[in-house]
Amino acid sequence: MGFPTETFYGLGAAISREDAVARIFRLKGRPDSKPLLILVESVAMAETVAEVSADARALMARHWPGALTLVLRARSAVPVLVTAGTGTVGVRHSAHPLASALVRRLDAPVTAPSANLTGEAPPTSAAEVLQVFDGQIEAVIDGGRTAGGLPSTVLDLTVSPPCVRRQGAVVL
Repeated sequence: MGFPTETFYGLGAAISREDAVARIFRLKGRPDSKPLLILVESVAMAETVAEVSADARALMARHWPGALTLVLRARSAVPVLVTAGTGTVGVRHSAHPLASALVRRLDAPVTAPSANLTGEAPPTSAAEVLQVFDGQIEAVIDGGRTAGGLPSTVLDLTVSPPCVRRQGAVVL
C-alpha cells in the first residue's frame, strides 16, 4: 500500500507480514541487505520493536512526530527480513496525519520505505506512486502532494558516538 508521510509517499506493510515485506523489497528492486524503516505511533510502540535508550527517548520527545529516523537495536520479535539481518531497525513516528492514522488503525508497526524504485526519485503524490506501481500494489491512500524536500534524517544510536547515516529534514 502506498501512503503519504510528511516528506514523501511510502510503501507500507505490517512488519509481521513477511510475505508483504518481501514483496516490498521485490517491487522496489531493493537489496535485501538494506533494512526497511518502520513507522510507529508512539514511544511505547517503538519499545515493542527496539531497545529504546534514554538518549533515544530524549530525541523522540524533541523530534517526534517528525522526520527523524532512529536506528536502534531490534527486539527479537522483529522479522530478520525487516532488519536485513543487521539486528537493528530504523523507527520513526511520522507527523503526517494519514501515516499516523494507518499505524494506529493497524495497531502495529508499518514499513515505510519511499514508494519508488531503488535509485529513483521518491514520489510526492499518489499519482506518481501509481505511475510506477499501478497494478502491483493493492491501494494508495491519496493525501495530496507531500512536502518533498529532504527525506528523514537517519541517526544511528547503535554506535558510539551516534552517527548520522543520512542528513535529512531534521538538523541535529
